[in-house]
Amino acid sequence: MSEPTPPPTPDATPAAPAPAAPPFELSARATAAWVAVAVTVTAALLLLMGRSPWCSCGSPVPWSFVVQSKHNSQHLLDPYAFTHVLHGVLFCAGTWLALGRWLGPRARLLVALSLEGGWELLENSSWVIERYRAETISLDYYGDSVINSLADVGACALGFYLARRLPLWGSLVLFCAFELLLLLWIKDSLTLNVIMLVYPLEAIRSWQSGG
Repeated sequence: MSEPTPPPTPDATPAAPAPAAPPFELSARATAAWVAVAVTVTAALLLLMGRSPWCSCGSPVPWSFVVQSKHNSQHLLDPYAFTHVLHGVLFCAGTWLALGRWLGPRARLLVALSLEGGWELLENSSWVIERYRAETISLDYYGDSVINSLADVGACALGFYLARRLPLWGSLVLFCAFELLLLLWIKDSLTLNVIMLVYPLEAIRSWQSGG
C-alpha cells in the first residue's frame, strides 16, 4: 500500500505585492490625440508671434550645422536639437519625482511636452531673443522657425522615451555624452546655455568666441 502524498509545503516567502498603478493614466490613443493638440496649439501660437514657418533662405535642406549663422534654428535640425533631447531626459526625471505617484508615463509625457512647448514660446519672445543676442555669442539669433521649434518638441519626446527605457546610469551617461559632444563641436551645451541666459560669465563668452 503506497504512502499518502504529503500536502505541499506553503512557500515561506510570500510574493511581493505588485506596485500600485498610478491613479491617472492616458490610453495610447488619448495620448496621441492630446500630443497632436499640444503641437498644433504651439505651432499656431508661434505663427501668431510672427515666427517664420521655415528658413527665409528657402533652402529645402533640413539641417543647418553652422551655429553662428542666420540659418541656425531655422531648419528642421541643428546641433541644439541635442539639448532638447536632454530636456526630455530631465523632464522624465522631474515629472517622475514630482508626479509619478499620481500620473502614469503617458500622462507625464504630455506634461513634459507641454512644458517644452511653453519653453519654445518663451524662447521666441522678444525678451529672450534679445537676451541671447546681448549676453551670448548668438549674435545672429533672431528666434526659431516654427518647424525648428516643433522638431525641438520632437527631440524632447525622444529624450523622454530614452530616459524611460534606460537605467538611471544610462541616462546619466547619455546626458554627459551629449554635453561633451556639444562642448567639443560648438563650444556650447545645455548647461552653458542656461548659465549664459541666467547669469552670463565673461570667461565663458570669451572662450566661446575664441578669445
